[in-house]
Amino acid sequence: MQIKMKLFQVTLIILLFLGSRASAQNATKYSNEFLQIGVGARALGMGNCVVATTRDVTSGYWNPAGLVGVKENLQVSLMHASYFAGIANYDYGSFATKPNENSAIGLSVIRFGVDGILNTTDLIRNGEVDYSRVTTFSAVDYAFIGSYAQNIRLKRSRNNKLSWGTNAKVIHRKVGQFGSAWGFGFDVGLQMINEKNGWSYGLTGRDITSTFNNWNYTLSQSTKDIYTQTGNKIPVNTLEITLPRFIAAAAKTFNKEKYLITVEGNMDITTDGKRNVLVRTNFISLDPHVGGEFGYKIKGDNTVLYFRTGINNIQSEILKNGKKSLTLVPSIGVGFNIGKFTLDYAFTDIGNVSAALYTNVISLKLGINKTTN
Repeated sequence: MQIKMKLFQVTLIILLFLGSRASAQNATKYSNEFLQIGVGARALGMGNCVVATTRDVTSGYWNPAGLVGVKENLQVSLMHASYFAGIANYDYGSFATKPNENSAIGLSVIRFGVDGILNTTDLIRNGEVDYSRVTTFSAVDYAFIGSYAQNIRLKRSRNNKLSWGTNAKVIHRKVGQFGSAWGFGFDVGLQMINEKNGWSYGLTGRDITSTFNNWNYTLSQSTKDIYTQTGNKIPVNTLEITLPRFIAAAAKTFNKEKYLITVEGNMDITTDGKRNVLVRTNFISLDPHVGGEFGYKIKGDNTVLYFRTGINNIQSEILKNGKKSLTLVPSIGVGFNIGKFTLDYAFTDIGNVSAALYTNVISLKLGINKTTN
């Protein structure tokens, strides 16, 4: 009875905040999109399809409920990727620990930034060009995510493992000395795994309360004058609202003596109106993506070589001849796990078959201390 009440409360909260979308008149589409890129080369190699199966330190990003699957007393992860031919850098670091067998806590930090942007607003003064007045600045987005997860005991089922988790996140966005924003929001997650038949399910609600970014700009009068003279719009202080997003997932895992295979499908459900995805309406948009992983066990479960692939970002493009074409972003990846150390690599957008740019991603994961199981 207690479990049913908890599930009912979580479902009720989700429905209430989804229904509150209609009153969010100032919501901004594609707000805080740097938080939708993904973390961990394993997930990126699988087309971002890990919400149902994530059970390590990266769960703090994908589905906080999966943090209870961390096997070590302490687990850390690092990732770096360069986007747009090295113009933008994307960095991620996290750690997770287990206070006891049935709960876990974690902290994740994300930085997405473009550094060395030229500031030419003062290049020309009184008709004279002076390059010594050209300075540089950075446009940087930060996210600090604190996570908590806990197992839910199921008295009538020994095979199913159910867990829930939540994130509290602080967003900081900064554009040089010109403007900055602070934001705050919450995520929730559920995950259920059946160890007998290999099926697992996940549900993540991001920005469940809506996330609010308060932008403040500090432009000098001379900069405002230059903006006016050049026909640029002067930014004003504003409140940016990120509406809830839900990710539903299901996966099947085949664990054999020498190999294991995992196939997972995810459905992103956005509530900020029509997007250029496979299914779109004025109310919600549905963006499906799939991924798979094949692992070959070299020495039992302690040394495993992984091969991964996935498909996401399915969109409809209008060609030069006016016809529509369906595009997608494929990805591949490999990984190597030996004991408590894991090295993963992912390569996305093979052959540039979509409008997005490909990139190489490398991530590391390390477990510290003896296992708690």
